Amino acid sequence: MTYFIASLITFIFTTVLTIAGVGAAFILIPVFVALGVPLLTAMSTALLLNSIAMAVASFYNAKAGLIVYKTALPILIFAALLSPVGAITAEHLSRTLLLWLFVGFLIFAGSMMLWYKPKKREISEHKKLIIYGVGVGGFAGYVGGLLGVGGGNLIVPALVWLGFDPKKASATTAFIVIFSSFSGFLGHISLGNIDHNLLILCAIGSIAGAVLGNYLMRKKLSAPQVKKVIGVVLYIIAAKMIWDLIK
Repeated sequence: MTYFIASLITFIFTTVLTIAGVGAAFILIPVFVALGVPLLTAMSTALLLNSIAMAVASFYNAKAGLIVYKTALPILIFAALLSPVGAITAEHLSRTLLLWLFVGFLIFAGSMMLWYKPKKREISEHKKLIIYGVGVGGFAGYVGGLLGVGGGNLIVPALVWLGFDPKKASATTAFIVIFSSFSGFLGHISLGNIDHNLLILCAIGSIAGAVLGNYLMRKKLSAPQVKKVIGVVLYIIAAKMIWDLIK
């Protein structure tokens, strides 16, 4: 029964978060633990579910031409390069203070997504797309390494602020999350932290949620509505981090 509940919760959160282009692992991990799943198993399972959901979403996004590969690839490379630098820096700083600062950033970013209206423009210049990717990737990788958090919730608002269509920002970030989450999963699976029954049932919920969430993002929601969903998701992430800090 526990596994069926976990699968249903996975479906619900994956549906919502796929619209925003970020993985559901940050919510699924504490949910799985609350259901009695060991922490390391919960982490490895949630990370793989991230990759599965975002891979499914990216299949449809690619067909719709929403993934900006010229920006996604530099983000992947520079995030990977600067994440260790952030982790090294974190050793000399107060993690609690850094997390509170990050919460402030998320609330600010969420508010911008909900109420700020950037000038609408289409970015197509090859050089500019690459430069944006390098800048966003370096920023997301460093801050992600500094705080020990996923970079997706940094990449989406950064791309929107730079003028990307919210749907393309969501789709591009979803593509990046495939690789960042799978890399984390490989680190955990090497230790044997996997429950195959939990994984199979939750993978069904994850795939179904990704299909539904991606359909809503592409077909049913306008760009401003997707932007609002991103804002709400950033608020949810901030609330979850605040809870972790004060409990």
